[in-house]
Amino acid sequence: MRLQGKKVAVFIEEGFEDLEFWVTVMRLREEGAAVTIVGPVADRTYPGKHGLTGKSQVAADKVRADDFDAVVVPGGWAPDKLRRYPAVTGLVRAAYEQGKIVGLICHAGLVGISARIVRGHRATGSLGIKDDLVNAGAEWVDAPAFRDGQIVWGRVVEDIPDFCRELVQAIAGAQI
Repeated sequence: MRLQGKKVAVFIEEGFEDLEFWVTVMRLREEGAAVTIVGPVADRTYPGKHGLTGKSQVAADKVRADDFDAVVVPGGWAPDKLRRYPAVTGLVRAAYEQGKIVGLICHAGLVGISARIVRGHRATGSLGIKDDLVNAGAEWVDAPAFRDGQIVWGRVVEDIPDFCRELVQAIAGAQI
């Protein structure tokens, strides 16, 4: 279990991409990570895009980047909602500024844009946010998953295995 002792925040909001959320959470837990589900509010059940649900454990404004080794934002419609909460973008930005791992898959790059952490990075995600990433100063790369600095990028649902491999490897090497 390569992530034993590691703490990871995974964000949730209405319309999260079911597989990008649940497969990533399960993969992190399988490797021994302590995963905390963070939402705009605590103890709320959120519906995913395809019928699965997930429940937040804690509100974003009640945790700090210091509490985690990594933060992960799954895709779907949720990132467009999550980016509207200063507590969410502030937590992502603080984690990035502290040198923590930030995982972004599919539409999650929208949160990275609003957290102002994508400029100068290679980036991928859903083709639907390519222009947003480029306009925010990122270099678009059409690849399944990769790490650029401390950001781990994943393209779409079909690339979840590649994303999870990159994410686990990055967190395993990260120090809190």
